[in-house]
Amino acid sequence: MERAAFELPRSSGVQLHVTSLPSGTLGPDAFAFVDWLAEAGQSWWQVLPLGPPDRQRSPYRSASAFAAWPGLLADPKAEVAPEEIDELRRREASWIGPWEAYAGPRAAADQVRFSREWGALRAYAAARGVRLIGDLPIYVAPGSADHRAFPELFKGGAVAGAPPDAYTRDGQLWGNPLYDWPALRRRGYRWWIERLRRTFELFDVARIDHFRGFTAYWAVPEGARTAARGAWRRGPGAAVFEAARAELGALPVIAENLGVITPPVERLRHRLGFPGMTVLQFAFDGDAANLNRLEAQEELGVVYTGTHDSDTLPGWWESLAPAARDVVLDALRGAGFGDDEPAWGLMRLGFSSPSALAMTQAQDVLGLGSAARMNTPGRAAGNWRWQLARGQLTAAAAERLRALTAESGRLRAGRP
Repeated sequence: MERAAFELPRSSGVQLHVTSLPSGTLGPDAFAFVDWLAEAGQSWWQVLPLGPPDRQRSPYRSASAFAAWPGLLADPKAEVAPEEIDELRRREASWIGPWEAYAGPRAAADQVRFSREWGALRAYAAARGVRLIGDLPIYVAPGSADHRAFPELFKGGAVAGAPPDAYTRDGQLWGNPLYDWPALRRRGYRWWIERLRRTFELFDVARIDHFRGFTAYWAVPEGARTAARGAWRRGPGAAVFEAARAELGALPVIAENLGVITPPVERLRHRLGFPGMTVLQFAFDGDAANLNRLEAQEELGVVYTGTHDSDTLPGWWESLAPAARDVVLDALRGAGFGDDEPAWGLMRLGFSSPSALAMTQAQDVLGLGSAARMNTPGRAAGNWRWQLARGQLTAAAAERLRALTAESGRLRAGRP
């Protein structure tokens, strides 16, 4: 097995974005969730990107690749001393100036406030054996602070997307600006190094979205109505990460390698030692080449019961045709989990994976249906809105998840 780029012991965690907490902020609800994770025997809390979301509330089309969203603050009016702002400007000199020019006079003070609140939460979590996983979109949003401040790093004439496949006849037209990789190379990949530096200031580990774009990316002519007219263009390969590793040291990265993944993408991932991803909901189509199948999953990997883009486990189960349900039930019975309600049996199946890290969603722990789904790709409105009710994550739910974690050998020794 390839050597991992960072320590990834057999463990588990829960994905829940900050906005899905009852208050949607970094206040008491965030600390209470850490306490619940510790009670449940979990080692990881995964969130979505922390940048300012777009008008549809998507954190994946943020106004900044560096700045955090003031809307997450528990105390947005906390006093900030001038020397704190000066220190922030010194420490974050690579991006704070463009962000202040974009966001206005309160921008630096808000980032000081965020640094305080996030730092306190992260320290609290670490003391209870919980580490934080972040999410890094590969592209920046069109018209974002980064796009405006550094136009020389982006190409004109084409935008980002994904090619047609079995699910989307016209492909996916994302519209993000594409990187001018030769221009970035001439500058020593400085912008990307600073972006990764910022990411690892905030998180213990980060998932890089659309990792395959570093091998090859789908470029769609600007003005095209669909992504079908796009073409593959060569990405930078390992060079970005080698430059970052030379300056930052080990890169604790999870590579999002879902979708149509070619051998060069996997060779790059293994060369870098980055764990890849599998999703349990994709594991039952019978295709021998399907790397989401439990028996195909790698120890150097992360298995998800579902992601922010997929349905909840109960919602997914309800959507299955009878024949597909039979396939899933056969898998559950074969693993000895057939007597559970389907969603919980699927969680047990996912946690039994050989993959070092198993992640589930809070919605799955609670057995919630499709109304609790975080995002439906291709739908512009109605996403990113689901929130917990205060007290919804009970001690009984924590006890049940802890038992599952222990059963699958993921309960860390010496946990509080």
